[in-house]
Amino acid sequence: MVNQDNAMIHALPYNPVLVFDIETVADIDAARRLYPQLADLNEADALTALQAIRIQESGRDFMRIPLQRIVCISAFYVQGDKTTLFSLSAEHLSEQEILRKFFKAFSEFQYLPQLVSWNGSGFDIPVLIYRAMLYDLSVPLLFEEGDHIRDMRFDNYINRYHNRHLDLMDRFSQYGASQHQSMDIVASLYGLPGKTDIDGSMVGDLVAQKDWQTLTIYCESDVLNTWLIYLRWLRLTGKLSSESFNAWQQQTRDYLAQFEPSDETDDSSVRHQEFIADWAAAAL
Repeated sequence: MVNQDNAMIHALPYNPVLVFDIETVADIDAARRLYPQLADLNEADALTALQAIRIQESGRDFMRIPLQRIVCISAFYVQGDKTTLFSLSAEHLSEQEILRKFFKAFSEFQYLPQLVSWNGSGFDIPVLIYRAMLYDLSVPLLFEEGDHIRDMRFDNYINRYHNRHLDLMDRFSQYGASQHQSMDIVASLYGLPGKTDIDGSMVGDLVAQKDWQTLTIYCESDVLNTWLIYLRWLRLTGKLSSESFNAWQQQTRDYLAQFEPSDETDDSSVRHQEFIADWAAAAL
């Protein structure tokens, strides 16, 4: 862990920081309202028919954003020199409960985090908006633009060119001026684990199989890759010294080495041992 005496030396430009990622599946119930032809089909047949409809509409089976049901939100939370990796999943929580718990991070202005994501502006945040409205949830500080809190006029989550939500994919492409790159490619470039043998197309099957451990480890791994890319961005932009950059990387390794699974799993091994091993191997 970063030594307490060095906390100010290695301080991040925002405190706290919340690196996050979501995983979703198709919302069949909502799709039945949009496509009446699905109404009398069972869950499996409705999904097959919906995928066929999407291919006809768009050339691929990726669901419309409003029809993305959240089954997991993972986050890496940094406050001071303390780090916490956690997941909110459909194993124990409804989608509404997942959203409520995640939105607690935006309940007090004094402790508002910097959000860090990969394609959060293009996918994660829009999904959060559509799904929160479905449940009549309210999270004013996420949408505050200075009308009630003057300090957020020029530093809020809404404006694309502000830093309170830092979408790394968007920023790296110069806001779309150049081609967007996948997180896996960028992570691999920097000697990080990137994607393993799981990808987003497999999330539906993992949920159907109730393989929540594989799902949450996958989502958390994306968060960890994003966090480590974020550290490189801070170093590039002069927000971290080389010493601080190395200290945070080591702190992350140390944290993951002792990060145990939750009580809900029977796996007694270190949860992210594969990520640690892949990180060491990729860095060689």
